[in-house]
Amino acid sequence: MDIVAAKPEDKAEWLPLWRAYLEFYKHSLDDEITDLTFARALAPGEHLNLLVAKAEGRIIGFATYVLHRSSWARNWYCYLEDLFVVEDQRGKGVARTLIAAVAEAGRAQGAERLYWVTDAANRTAQALYEKLADRTDFIQFRCDL
Repeated sequence: MDIVAAKPEDKAEWLPLWRAYLEFYKHSLDDEITDLTFARALAPGEHLNLLVAKAEGRIIGFATYVLHRSSWARNWYCYLEDLFVVEDQRGKGVARTLIAAVAEAGRAQGAERLYWVTDAANRTAQALYEKLADRTDFIQFRCDL
């Protein structure tokens, strides 16, 4: 398995995974937002990044991450925003490898923390996450602007 930065030619193969990820979270996005997300992830100077996991000649997973400043730190934080692995590849270390690649990319760009959130009902993912990071007691609140 190889973890690489997405390239323009990966879009057609990434798109079904992106849609399956959104479906898992019962969320829909306009195609315009999906196109914008992919374009931003490949644009120089953007803080949104997209890594893809490739094996056997196909994309089997992806991770998006954002580097941002923090009022609590001297350096960057790295936020793992999206993580998805195709169903027939789950349990084979793909998610763990993607997270490690995001952590390495963050370190290489000066980030001092990697963090992410997941749905409270996503127990399968949490079983892995608890092996890789500390669970916090923070609860997320949000409002649309």
